Amino acid sequence: MKEMKEIRFFYAPDVAVDDELPADEAAHCLRVLRLQAGDEIRLTDGKGMFYKAEITTATGKRCLFKVLEAVPHPKEWSGHLHLALAPTKNMDRIEWLAEKATEIGFDELTFLDCRYSERKVVKTERIDKILVSAMKQSHKARKPLLNGMEDFKRFVARPFAGQKFIAHCYDEADVAGVAKASEDKAMDGGKPFLLDELDTGQDALVLVGPEGDFSINEVRLAQAHGFRSVSLGRSRLRTETAGLVAVHLMHIRHACV
Repeated sequence: MKEMKEIRFFYAPDVAVDDELPADEAAHCLRVLRLQAGDEIRLTDGKGMFYKAEITTATGKRCLFKVLEAVPHPKEWSGHLHLALAPTKNMDRIEWLAEKATEIGFDELTFLDCRYSERKVVKTERIDKILVSAMKQSHKARKPLLNGMEDFKRFVARPFAGQKFIAHCYDEADVAGVAKASEDKAMDGGKPFLLDELDTGQDALVLVGPEGDFSINEVRLAQAHGFRSVSLGRSRLRTETAGLVAVHLMHIRHACV
């Protein structure tokens, strides 16, 4: 039986106007994989297109190609799925989240500077490379949009299309400032489950707080701007796990099957 040769995917954001792989992609193609002129490769522009291509020149640090076929790739989910969360002190955990969320499929990632945030500065260059790698590895045609750190108060005041949710650990009665009927609180704090609140086809934005959670005033501010409080389940989750669960639930509801 003839051995099947694996097709390699490369990120070429300017493939429509440029027939040369970016420097880092060329290095991986030529030095690591040792591909040569005449070898077939697959390209993605990160904007919804796949390209079948053939390497025409492989010299030194340069890798040129010719496009053989352009193939539009419909998105596997409907709507625009946006996760905004406060990054953890350990960036390895956020990098893991970025990788796995991209493998599942979502559209945008924003970092929030909250009252109890452990980290106030995020360098996005490495995370962007992880998004590219995960996109290629999972054979996706779209790279999530990556935003830097944004102030929580300014962020929630911005206009957003579609549904808006905030996932937190407070009891809804505490947020509302009313007396509780019982001290026996439910683990979800009386909040509806995110999956039950999502409407198929609509854009969706979910906020996830830092390890110390949002402040109660931040939750109230978000609600005042139209965000609805939701639960991500009955387990207490770490920030990166909560972020991944939120992406997964959005993806399940919006998946095109």
